[in-house]
Amino acid sequence: MPDCGVMQMPSRFRSDRRLTVRMGLTLFLLGLLYVAFVAALIALLRSWVLVVVIAALALGAQYWFSDRIALFAMRGRVVEPAEYPALHGVVDRLSALGGLPKPVVAVSELDMPNAFATGRTPDHAVVCVTSGLLRRLEPAELEGVLAHELSHVAHKDVAVMTVASFLGVITGLIVRFAFYSQLFGGRRDQNTAVVLAGVMGVSAAVYALSFLLIRALSRYRELAADRAAALLTGRPSVLASALTKVSGDIARIPTRDLRTAQAFNAFYFTPALGSDPGLSRFFSTHPRLEERLEQLGRISAELGEPTAPGGA
Repeated sequence: MPDCGVMQMPSRFRSDRRLTVRMGLTLFLLGLLYVAFVAALIALLRSWVLVVVIAALALGAQYWFSDRIALFAMRGRVVEPAEYPALHGVVDRLSALGGLPKPVVAVSELDMPNAFATGRTPDHAVVCVTSGLLRRLEPAELEGVLAHELSHVAHKDVAVMTVASFLGVITGLIVRFAFYSQLFGGRRDQNTAVVLAGVMGVSAAVYALSFLLIRALSRYRELAADRAAALLTGRPSVLASALTKVSGDIARIPTRDLRTAQAFNAFYFTPALGSDPGLSRFFSTHPRLEERLEQLGRISAELGEPTAPGGA
């Protein structure tokens, strides 16, 4: 992991006590839900060893390999400073300014303008930007987006979201498995059908509850990241300009081209939603654009920042 020769210091990204409390509460509630879920599966399947081993392996895999999974899914690749010197230069500068270890830098060839951070700790973090983002943003706007992503690393909410999303992933897979087992499994005795129905019911309920908890945490952590990035760079108007530009460009991309990306919405700078998000906006991983811009406007006024067009 490159460290740029910078002595690591405590992070200078603005801490957020309310975010820390929300992360702790969410993990606690999800932990209770997870225990109840495992207990229900053990009671239904009558094999605690199988359930515990599968659950532990799945959690371990998601925690340790989440960065690789995300990069693979989003067609991202690690890039060296010689290949993207300007991008590395911004990450170097922000990492030093924020007192963070420099993360691995990656680029996705997707045209959708976006960025995300992943990794289990600040020492094992990855920041990825799409080629579409690099083409569309001015250097100052790119700095604002990367400061936002690095603030997720500093707040450690990337790891929390990875662990928190584990339960939803597992229950979603179980629901699909049980559904297709009933659909294509041929004739079954009554007891087997009852067990499969019970597994589907418990998994569906757990998935719904974990979905709501994760969405609530995700919306707040995005506001916290905007706030920390704006205060670190001292240029909230630049981040607002990037938000407006990226959100507008994503809205013009056909929804069918965004479907693959939507599975990772919780980790993006701004969600991959089409021009007509429909009901999905009520369960969004991100707060409304207007809410984010209003917060950045307040911070800009507090800092006495000049309101230059484009944030340049």
